[in-house]
Amino acid sequence: MTLDALILIAASYLVGSIPFGVIVGRLKGFDPRAVGSGNIGMTNVARAGGKGAAAATFIGDLVKGAGPVAFARAMGFAPAVIASAGFAAFLGAICSIFLRFRGGKGVSASLGIWAVLAPLPLVLALTAFVVVFAVTRIMSLASISAAIVLVPAVAALAGPRPYLALAIAMSALVLFRHHENIRRLMAGEEPRFQARKGDRAA
Repeated sequence: MTLDALILIAASYLVGSIPFGVIVGRLKGFDPRAVGSGNIGMTNVARAGGKGAAAATFIGDLVKGAGPVAFARAMGFAPAVIASAGFAAFLGAICSIFLRFRGGKGVSASLGIWAVLAPLPLVLALTAFVVVFAVTRIMSLASISAAIVLVPAVAALAGPRPYLALAIAMSALVLFRHHENIRRLMAGEEPRFQARKGDRAA
């Protein structure tokens, strides 16, 4: 692997590590790590900061996933390097160097990565997400469903093999990061999504 590729991968990790949920939370006067589930992602930010804070977090996390792979592709790197940049950005999202290697669950960053690399498989995964969430109102179950659907969708519809390896690795980590949610789902204790009361009344 060339020096340029290694620099790209390292930079992708740093970009992925930017904790937008924490940044948005502090601007709104709270720390998402100290409220609700303690997660820094969009769902927990919505519980404490409302829809606007959640949207800002989602957009930031989406861009930090999409940016590195879009740049790698524009620079003409090989699919293996592009996939490595995507994985590095995703790893930064869940193990941020700025948060002592803690982070979110990587779902929004994953959306950004696959929006660039394989839009059609992403559409199928998002369809699974929307259907499951509409039926259950359980964000974690919808995210898990999307991660599961993504792998066969990429296998069937996305070209380069490194992209399939990336899909498998990312989906496995998404499932691992949701292990507490899975435990609560099996026990029937996982809460349904509710935004802040002020937003529901608006």
